[in-house]
Amino acid sequence: MINPIERITQNRIIQLFTTQLGYEYYGNWEDRPNNSNVETDYLRRFLQKQGYTDILVEKAISEMFQLANSSAGDLYDLNKKMYNLLRYGVKARPELGEQFETIFLIDWKNWDQNEFGIAEEVTLNNKQHNRRPDIVLYINGIAIGILELKRGTVDVAESIRQNISNQQESFSKRFFSTIQLILAGNNTQGVRYGTIKTEEKYYLSWKEDEHDNEDYKLDKYLKKLCEKSRLIDLLYNGVIFDAGVKKLPRPHQYFGLKEAQDFVKRREGGIIWHTQGSGKSLMMVMLGKWILENIPNSRIVILTDRTELDDQIERVFNDVGETDIAKTKSGKELMHYLQSSKPRLICSLIHKFGNTGDADFDTFIKELKNNPIQTQGEIFVFVDECHRTQSGKLNEAMKAILHTAVFIGFTGTPLLKADKKTTMDVFGRYIHTYKFNEAVHDGVVKDLMYEGRSIEQNLTSQIKVDQWFDAKTKGLNDFQRNELKKKWGTMQNVLSSKGRMEKIVADIVVDFSTKPRLSTQMGNAILVAGSIYEAVKYYSFFLQTELKGKCAVVTSYNPITSDISLEDTGAATETDKEFIYKTYTKLLQDISPKGNKSKTETYESDVKELFRKQPARMKLLIVVSKLLTGFDAPPCSYIYIDKKMQDHTLFQAICRVNRLDGEDKDYGYIVDYMELFGNVTDAIDVYTSELASEGFTEEEVSIQLKDRLKVAADRLEVALETVEALCENVSLPKADLNFIQYFCGNTENEEDLKANEYKRMALYKAIVEYIRAYVNMTTDFELAGYKEKEIKHFKDGLDFYLNVREVIRIASNEIIDMKVYEADMRFLLDTYIRAEESVLISPFEDISLLDLLETDMDKAIDSLPKSVKGNKEAVAEIIENNVRSKIVEDHLLDPKYFEEMSVLLNELIEARKRAAIIYHEYLVKMADLIRMVNKGKKDDVPKSLNTKGKVALYHTLEDEELALACDREVQYAKQEGFRGNVMKQRKVKNAIKRIVEDETLAEQVYQVIDQHRDDY
Repeated sequence: MINPIERITQNRIIQLFTTQLGYEYYGNWEDRPNNSNVETDYLRRFLQKQGYTDILVEKAISEMFQLANSSAGDLYDLNKKMYNLLRYGVKARPELGEQFETIFLIDWKNWDQNEFGIAEEVTLNNKQHNRRPDIVLYINGIAIGILELKRGTVDVAESIRQNISNQQESFSKRFFSTIQLILAGNNTQGVRYGTIKTEEKYYLSWKEDEHDNEDYKLDKYLKKLCEKSRLIDLLYNGVIFDAGVKKLPRPHQYFGLKEAQDFVKRREGGIIWHTQGSGKSLMMVMLGKWILENIPNSRIVILTDRTELDDQIERVFNDVGETDIAKTKSGKELMHYLQSSKPRLICSLIHKFGNTGDADFDTFIKELKNNPIQTQGEIFVFVDECHRTQSGKLNEAMKAILHTAVFIGFTGTPLLKADKKTTMDVFGRYIHTYKFNEAVHDGVVKDLMYEGRSIEQNLTSQIKVDQWFDAKTKGLNDFQRNELKKKWGTMQNVLSSKGRMEKIVADIVVDFSTKPRLSTQMGNAILVAGSIYEAVKYYSFFLQTELKGKCAVVTSYNPITSDISLEDTGAATETDKEFIYKTYTKLLQDISPKGNKSKTETYESDVKELFRKQPARMKLLIVVSKLLTGFDAPPCSYIYIDKKMQDHTLFQAICRVNRLDGEDKDYGYIVDYMELFGNVTDAIDVYTSELASEGFTEEEVSIQLKDRLKVAADRLEVALETVEALCENVSLPKADLNFIQYFCGNTENEEDLKANEYKRMALYKAIVEYIRAYVNMTTDFELAGYKEKEIKHFKDGLDFYLNVREVIRIASNEIIDMKVYEADMRFLLDTYIRAEESVLISPFEDISLLDLLETDMDKAIDSLPKSVKGNKEAVAEIIENNVRSKIVEDHLLDPKYFEEMSVLLNELIEARKRAAIIYHEYLVKMADLIRMVNKGKKDDVPKSLNTKGKVALYHTLEDEELALACDREVQYAKQEGFRGNVMKQRKVKNAIKRIVEDETLAEQVYQVIDQHRDDY
């Protein structure tokens, strides 16, 4: 039965479709038998009206119905076949021996000739389960859209998840074979859209006419998306099948496409500026597909400057049905294709225009201009990252060869002063722009957080340097000595940077234990080095850390013996080139080439794939310039910069970290070791002031690179103030009852609960924001300048309002989806204690440092680097950090026990810092604490508690019989999949409440049960 509030919304939306959008209402199909995604009566009526013969009509319906009801293959493949039938028509012959004819199931050219209809409560019969979408959209009897609605107080994510689960084999997979558009909405959040197999995080919001605030956003954007001509256009020109993922355009891509179509019709070139990460390559595909279908005799040349995009363009065009495509292998082949009528689509790397073999490039260009080649067809040229290829001799050659072509430039970065004029000379004005701050606001990419780190370098002994120099230069004349001094001036920077590089390596290793996403192994990082030598040197340093086997170096270097044939000096040393060569040779020794790739190419391909898909196995990539453009890896969360960069190169580099990933990815983090943004305002100006003259405001194109600590502190304080303001009017003494009365009213009165619902929703949202803000600051309170008293205030506030939230939630009987808060709660712990000096933690093969500390403290300490193990303070801090990490990791399994362990650790740390305990005694007590932490239980735990789950219950309840009784009741009450099902959870919670007879304690017990998946 539909919730009454949802029923009101659904009735309104049905009215919207029928009265405002002109859809026919087919009825309520809840009890209608044999509902199908191909309603043959409606389809037959349309095809007959189109003038097809009865034989062709029946053959088309038969082929369509047969495919729609096929259960063979993956939903993606099935849906792709179906889309091809819809878009390109069914091929059939009236009689054997006659010519094939094409029967179009949808009239794409004349949208108003189609029949648009909706049905509600469409029961999808299944032998195992029945599902009932709220509203199904039909075109000519073919189900092309599904809309799930929820009441305003239920997160739209529930509708999205319902749509996703409906697509499973055990539910309604076959029905989705024809579905193109999947919608989820409510009155408060509006509408989200996706397509088949779209993951929850990629469901999008439409954005258009933002000034219009007359109606519910749900109604507004359903009218935008489902208006008949818009829907036909969206499905015909916007659907992309890309390497196993079906995609619909984002709003900026759709409107960019519409603007570009107008430019192409006028044969006018221009620039599409869509910021990094917003889908430029798919924009190219959609526009290219449209040109080939709508401009007679058209041909497209796509010029890129990186192989990855060249490959992607070819693959995506093949996936959308464009097989008449060629990738050039040389300049000669490119010229041949241009002078032939086929292929219609050519992909080429930009440097092929200069690959002539003619040493005199100026002469080559002059000859081209005087005797231009006769290209075939009407050519449109797409140039990727046009700001990098718009000037110089390559561009001259490009324009000379393709002098009649229409050029469309694509860029992800704003055009700066140095290149704006020449870029606009080549390509013309802007066709469409989608700037960084717009993409952040729309949730297309993540915002960027900036943190500068300074590592000072000092020469330790000038005297010894002079002595070394004098000793080495005996027998040299003054000229030779001066030349050597020049060389030494350069070498000194390299040699003195060794210590600095080690500091950076130690910094990064610590970050992987303490920073968001890195510590949970859900995210990874890129380190940008200044040269190939430095990159390889960094790699060699990381091989001595716990990142060994989980980091890789990707540069333009490929080892060739000739690289070092003249490098041997006869001394027992190695040059930079020898070091690079030997490191790479060892790195590649066990690599077997795959396909046509070299060892280096195979290695790079494998590590990039791991980096994209398995961040826990490939945590760090060390690069110089490769992968800083066009390399999209959603898990990448941090970029460490140790290279001088500016303008486009810098912006593109930092945008490697702003791709969407999981809910725990709030920002892309930039860690700067080169003082590139000494003044953040200067960096922002680089990307704003140069565009002011183009008519864009500074606000429109501003890039909000934030100082991490300041923003985090501001966010925390504002979040707490917001929560406090919402609770300001709660009556004194602000006990549980006061909060219940203010936020719920009379909990036995449904009208009271409804009237106060908006207060509770606001409070829940504010508390979640405070949780996130607090978690973001946990490791940085002291760095941000907070005193102990202030830190305690934030911690106490968090505990208090978490308790308030639970009281109100339970009192109002509102169930919150714990998935939303899971990542937040995992990090709600005390601040990590870090050494003031960055330290390098060595790997301990198959045994963790913590286990080694427990079994043999002396051996563990002796395993540390020489620079560390002689420093008692540094050793103590390493031990403490490892114990703290273990407590953090296991805290949710047994909160009460590990809270006690945390207190003991803090007491031990304080005693050490006050020198109230001698070092040997400290190590003895620490070893005992480590044993307790690793064991996970006290020595006096009764033997009857023979599982980790029972032990955790005992620690929580402090009563053996209660713990065993709880375990028995839960084992009896729990049902398969209870963690993801609210009703099943309620049964478990009720069972616990019967035992403990205290709701707050029962909730604590349930959280323990929830964490012990092996036992429950």
